[in-house]
Amino acid sequence: MTSTGSRSARIRSRLSHPIIDADGHIVECTPVLLDYLREVGGPDVAERYRTSPIVNDVYHQAGVGRSMDERLARREPMSHWWSQPSDALERATVTIPRLLNERLDDLGIDFTILYPSEGLFISGIADEEIRRAGCRAYNQFVSEQFAPYRDRMAPVAVIPMVTPAEALEALDHAIGTLGLKGAIFQAAIPRTLAASEGDTASSYMDLLALDSEHDYDVVWRRCVELGVAVTFHQGIRNVGSHSVSNYVYNHIQLLGGSYLNLAKALFLGGVTRRFPGLTFGFLEGGVGWAATLYADLIGHWSKRNGVAIHKLDPARMDVDQMMALVAEYGSDRFQKLSEEIREFFSRTLPHPEQLDDFAACGIESETDIRDLFTDNFYFGCEADDPINALAFSEKIIPFGTPLKIIFGSDIGHWDVQVIDEVLDEAYALVERGAIDEAQFRQFTFENPALLHARMNPDYFQGTRVEDEVAALLA
Repeated sequence: MTSTGSRSARIRSRLSHPIIDADGHIVECTPVLLDYLREVGGPDVAERYRTSPIVNDVYHQAGVGRSMDERLARREPMSHWWSQPSDALERATVTIPRLLNERLDDLGIDFTILYPSEGLFISGIADEEIRRAGCRAYNQFVSEQFAPYRDRMAPVAVIPMVTPAEALEALDHAIGTLGLKGAIFQAAIPRTLAASEGDTASSYMDLLALDSEHDYDVVWRRCVELGVAVTFHQGIRNVGSHSVSNYVYNHIQLLGGSYLNLAKALFLGGVTRRFPGLTFGFLEGGVGWAATLYADLIGHWSKRNGVAIHKLDPARMDVDQMMALVAEYGSDRFQKLSEEIREFFSRTLPHPEQLDDFAACGIESETDIRDLFTDNFYFGCEADDPINALAFSEKIIPFGTPLKIIFGSDIGHWDVQVIDEVLDEAYALVERGAIDEAQFRQFTFENPALLHARMNPDYFQGTRVEDEVAALLA
């Protein structure tokens, strides 16, 4: 195909560093994916997959066709619709590996790490047989279809996390057997609580790293052993806070809000303390939520750490002094109720066994929070998001330590309508003076490379960017 000579390509030609896309998307050709699933699970499993609610309603948009009355009765959230490119060339580019490989130079991208579209939902299928076969089929599909283009593209494996055992089996097959180098993990698992006597069953979201009924440390440990970064690309809609009619309402901050809860669990659950070398990527949620969380963690620790919390102990109150102040300044009603007030302030209040909410991550100073947060976490940012510049704001970010943002093209999805304009959009922050060239290099090359190469120094071996990444690691 003839080059279009795009502005993105011209920007790339002026840069002294390669561009690594940390989050492109495949838009799977469903008939081809189903063919792999028939080979893995048989025709019955493939048909059950095709008609399963999460695939049929969420991806194939069958649920969108229900009437508003039906949707209201079910309180069914409006899912995405018309969410992939309708231009034949744009759609084919993100569906056919050979065509994408041919067009990458026009996109100004040297290397792209590719995430699923339909595959994003496979690990959430409730039926275990379909879920496990579907994940395995997807991983075989991308391993084979993208094998000829590994010098420029790296698809990731889909890893189900319903149980640690299921995750380990999928990891060992995808990374150990198929040779894939990256993986996407579920951000949370819906669980159902058994009904107590007289109550109905209820559900909750298991955030894997805090208060889980399973020990997911075995999964994080296997990622370290296999040299795999833990990346997430899943939004979790809060029950009761969605719209049955408006997809934009449901989509705004869906990923960022989900990652806020997940990152809190990983941090306060001590995962970054127990696995200090393990990198985590939160894709496509931007960096605004992360900056807020980082500042909030520091603020909360300063008031509620294991030492400071004792200043709030109700038993420390001098009740006699309190009552003297009531007698001197209280209104007639205070005076009338003085005995009840004394009893109120004299009561013994319970407290949890562990007073320090930061105990699992072993925080002894604010700089510990800085080190465990800014070193382990990488934040996927889309090209057109002006908030990306916040990551480098020394006057706002605590300690002036930049947050590790990573460039994600998001090609293949509705918010990228012309794929060869993405790098141009990202570079606009430099042209506007919001970030400088060195920060743009971190955003589009260094951080995307380090997310994966810190785990596996050979991740980029044999690729177009091999030499530059080797120099960066050195």
